[in-house]
Amino acid sequence: MLTIGVYGGTGSGKTTIVEKIVSEFPSSDIQVISQDSYYKDNSDLSFEERCGLNFDHPDAIDFELLYQHVLALKNGETIQQPVYSFQTHNRTAETISISPKKILIIEGILILNYPKLRSFFDLKVFVDARSDMRMERRVSRDISERGRTPEEVLKRYMKTLKPMHQQFIEPMKIHADFIIENHKNAPVELSKLIDKINALPV
Repeated sequence: MLTIGVYGGTGSGKTTIVEKIVSEFPSSDIQVISQDSYYKDNSDLSFEERCGLNFDHPDAIDFELLYQHVLALKNGETIQQPVYSFQTHNRTAETISISPKKILIIEGILILNYPKLRSFFDLKVFVDARSDMRMERRVSRDISERGRTPEEVLKRYMKTLKPMHQQFIEPMKIHADFIIENHKNAPVELSKLIDKINALPV
């Protein structure tokens, strides 16, 4: 199984890039797992306490479970992926059954920060975007998709997202095998990346 990591800052356009990659392959051959599904279970905390957590720090992610799930998929096993709710800031009781396919994409801002998981990637793709562009995209997304207020999103961006990006995400750029420049709200040419993926042994 070919394992590809797609990472970069919040609002860099990772999800759009991943969707374009997926569209280039038969659905029977490619599978995507998002880091967002692996936020830790915080059922022991109140909603107010969960709202105060720093979800952009590596400690917020259950990387060991994600690692074990990727290992299982590479061994030909089916996994039960957690389902996370951004409204409640917690996992739900549901899971999604995922079976192995020829290509696995793992997408998320912090996936390179866990060395055991990083060692699995056959190709590491960093999506780069200017800070102002990422902030604009993040504000728009969190308001429209996650029910946040503009004030809430901007405050969180400046208090946690920006410093966490500088501390944990930007330094991981050095591990990238391929960098995508995504500084404009315009289609990105991915033919070279698709060719690189097709050239890798599955």
